[in-house]
Amino acid sequence: MPRFRSIFSHAVLAFTAALTISCVTQPVSFGTLPRPAVKERHSVTRDIIYTPADWAAPVMGDLYRPVTTRPAPAVLLVHGGGWSGKDGRWQMNPIAKKLAKRGYVVFNVTYRLAPRWIYPAPIEDLKQAIHWMRLNATETGIDRKRIAVFGYSAGGYLAALTGLDEATEIRAIVAGGSPTDLTLYPGGDLVPQFLGGRKHEIPERFHDASPVNHVTRKTPPVFLYHGGADRLVPPAHAWAFKDALERNQVPHELHWIEGRDHVGAFLLPGRSIDLAVGFLDRELAE
Repeated sequence: MPRFRSIFSHAVLAFTAALTISCVTQPVSFGTLPRPAVKERHSVTRDIIYTPADWAAPVMGDLYRPVTTRPAPAVLLVHGGGWSGKDGRWQMNPIAKKLAKRGYVVFNVTYRLAPRWIYPAPIEDLKQAIHWMRLNATETGIDRKRIAVFGYSAGGYLAALTGLDEATEIRAIVAGGSPTDLTLYPGGDLVPQFLGGRKHEIPERFHDASPVNHVTRKTPPVFLYHGGADRLVPPAHAWAFKDALERNQVPHELHWIEGRDHVGAFLLPGRSIDLAVGFLDRELAE
């Protein structure tokens, strides 16, 4: 995955630039929400700082709210980018809008990024985002008991590892193109940069940081989608996760995007996003 950041970010930026809503705001402090900007059938409040004042660094998210009078299911949406580089929330804007139009409250977040911050910092951030969602559920219209996580690539990895923690009480996980067993990487710099060392130096951390090693019979239902021609995150990751889910009798679905590489599966996902939304509709039904 040595060229992941430049390939993924530039390709996704070119595709989503026309779809991204331009909205310049000041960051919103923890526990406060300004008047949102209404867009179509949902509103968007950008740059909410979801971490408390004493956090290691302020971290932000964008809140998408459907027009509804009843508590709605919610999705924590997590961008990719190799766990490093810059805030990549813009990558997930089209998915955020699709989910909001479907009736979901969506919190599209970033997290602390390598190389300054390494594992488990981003996991701690996402757990804080879930805490923020539940803490502000009344004001944001979130049903506290119906929260799912959704991400692609490094974001799918982070969503999976966060949702696998029973303490988060997540109802469903959607992970696309996700590295689920970090021990499968023979070399490169991206994973060692994220974990703080190479496999022979910190084998325990490679094991602990891999979602496949945290699947239990209490794991929530999982939807996986993956490019059949992915070389950055080889299909072996999806198969390994599927095997772990099967061994623990966890309900799951795996959708292959035939002929697509890692970036192609994100830019041209075929039916996978609609299938993922249908999965969420079933799992988060009231």
